[in-house]
Amino acid sequence: GLDISGTAIANDFCLPAGEARDKTLAHTRKWIDYAALMGAPVIRIFAGTVPQGDSDDAAIERCAAGINEALDHAAKKGVCLALENHGGITTRPEQMLKIVGKVKESAWFGVNFDGGNFRSEDPYADLAKIAPYAINVQLKADIYRNNVREDTDFAKVIKILANAGYRGYIVLEYESAEDPKTGVPRHLETLRKLVDAV
Repeated sequence: GLDISGTAIANDFCLPAGEARDKTLAHTRKWIDYAALMGAPVIRIFAGTVPQGDSDDAAIERCAAGINEALDHAAKKGVCLALENHGGITTRPEQMLKIVGKVKESAWFGVNFDGGNFRSEDPYADLAKIAPYAINVQLKADIYRNNVREDTDFAKVIKILANAGYRGYIVLEYESAEDPKTGVPRHLETLRKLVDAV
C-alpha cells in the first residue's frame, strides 16, 4: 500500500485579528480534517510573516496563539502539526524556537525540519538547533550558506538527526536543477545507505 508521510498547507498565523486571520485558521482546520481522512500523521504548517510596521514579539505571540488554537482540533483528529523553518518569522532558528517555546506542550506539535531553508553562515548549526523538536523531515539536495548554493552534505544532516534522536519519516523534497529522473534515484540511494548505517 501507499504510506503517506504527511501533507502541507500554506497559512499565516502572524496575521492580526480579523477576517484574514479567521480564514487562515479555518483553512488550517479544514486541512487537518483532510489529513485525517488520508491517514496522514503530520500536516506541515508555516508561521507566517511579520506584518509591516509590527514587531517580531507581537507576531510571535499571535503565531503561537494560532498554533495553539489549531492544535486543539489537530489533537482531536489525531494529526500532528509540524512548524516548518520556512522564511518569514522562522528565517532564524532563534525566532522559530521562540514560537516553539510559546506553544503549549503537546504530543501533537513539533517542527518540520527542512534541510534547505536556513541560509545563514552555518546552516548545519542552525539545523542542529531545531532537530530536537523535529517530528517530520524533508531534505533537499541543495543547501545555502550565506545565500550561496552548495550540495547538501547528507551525511552531516543524518548525523544531526541521529544525535537528536529523530526516528520518523525523511522525505526528499527535490528542487534541484538536475533532471529529477536521474537526481531523485541517486539522492534516495545515498540517503538510504546513510540511514541504514545509523
